[in-house]
Amino acid sequence: MAFKIIDRDKWQEIFATIRKNKLRTFLTALGVFWGIFMLVFLLGMGKGLENGVMRDFGSSASNVMYVWPQRTTKPYDGYAAGRRLRFNQDDLHALKRDLHQIEGLAPRSHLGSQPITYKEVQESFQIRGEQTEMPRVSALVVHKGRYINAADLTDRRKVIVIGTKIEKVLFGDEDPIGKHIRVRGVDFKVVGTFGPEQMKPWNRDDTESAVIPLTTMDQAFGTRGEIDYFACLVKEEYRVAEIEDQVKAMLKSRHHAHPDDIEAVGGFNLQKAFTQMGNLFLGIKLFLWFVGIGTLIAGIVGVSNIMLIIVKERTKEIGIRKALGATPGSIINMIITESVFITALSGYLGLAIGSLIIGGISYLMYANDIDAQNFYNPEVNVGVGIFAMTVLVIAGLIAGLVPAIQASKVNPVIALKDE
Repeated sequence: MAFKIIDRDKWQEIFATIRKNKLRTFLTALGVFWGIFMLVFLLGMGKGLENGVMRDFGSSASNVMYVWPQRTTKPYDGYAAGRRLRFNQDDLHALKRDLHQIEGLAPRSHLGSQPITYKEVQESFQIRGEQTEMPRVSALVVHKGRYINAADLTDRRKVIVIGTKIEKVLFGDEDPIGKHIRVRGVDFKVVGTFGPEQMKPWNRDDTESAVIPLTTMDQAFGTRGEIDYFACLVKEEYRVAEIEDQVKAMLKSRHHAHPDDIEAVGGFNLQKAFTQMGNLFLGIKLFLWFVGIGTLIAGIVGVSNIMLIIVKERTKEIGIRKALGATPGSIINMIITESVFITALSGYLGLAIGSLIIGGISYLMYANDIDAQNFYNPEVNVGVGIFAMTVLVIAGLIAGLVPAIQASKVNPVIALKDE
């Protein structure tokens, strides 16, 4: 059977049938249009939700766990329960030495709110002691100058990187790089300014914090190498879960905490949170596909039913065609072409309008600087469009197949006699 697309007479008949039954054709096409439109719209909005939630993580590394000391709940090795552990830089050296899966460690120690003075201006801000890895781990952006580097740590330099709000309060429009400020009576040279990659309620304090080398904090303020928490960055070929228990076990052993004391060392596996979030959105996508495909199938069934009615109405015409020598293949060709045309055209319009609406929402949010908490940049994947159009063509073939086969079996003698 040759499936001819370019056949003037055939298309004239198809358009004549459509003009003759405009309302019926419109309602039939509407089912397919709505199915594709809902599929595209739901997937686009779902992508906007996913983008909004994932954007909160910024470009921070995902293969990370955060670890902090807590109070013990069990007596062990001569130490009573209720003792608060204290981590230090020696712990980090031991972890990096003994666990080859670790790519980097980013410790942080807080000095608390301290007065910072520049000329006649003085305000109190949070002071942190850090090493070099924190911007990579926490999606911090250096706006001017640089961050803490290895030489600062080795030489215990009195340098400081300030948050953007501190820059505005102390310096106004003046360039802070190279200027000297005093922190609790100690002179520091400003080498950079920083802030969060994306401003969120939970990271706003980054703009109001200043960072100095962790080794300098020990020397200048006597913090004795203690750290409040650290981020453990794992090499790409490993998973955080593979070393999570080892890290905690080593820290418990070093600080004489009971091996079974789950409260002694706190931790948060960011990679696990990423995986859970990815699984959640996979489930949402599957649900949206289920709803969209279900709606589309309902429209396709409508097309098939209408094509059956059309075949019934054109029984005499089909009988005459066969009496004049039309082959079953040509009859099937005509019916399927009409089915594919109605399905593809209405589906394409649904795809186009759905994509335009999603694109319009994204443009309006960008143009009006709308920053929804958990919704950002809704979009329709090109693959979705290609898949939808492929489904439409196949659906049109399927929808017209049964009516076409029925039409090809019409007995011309019986058809003319019934009329």
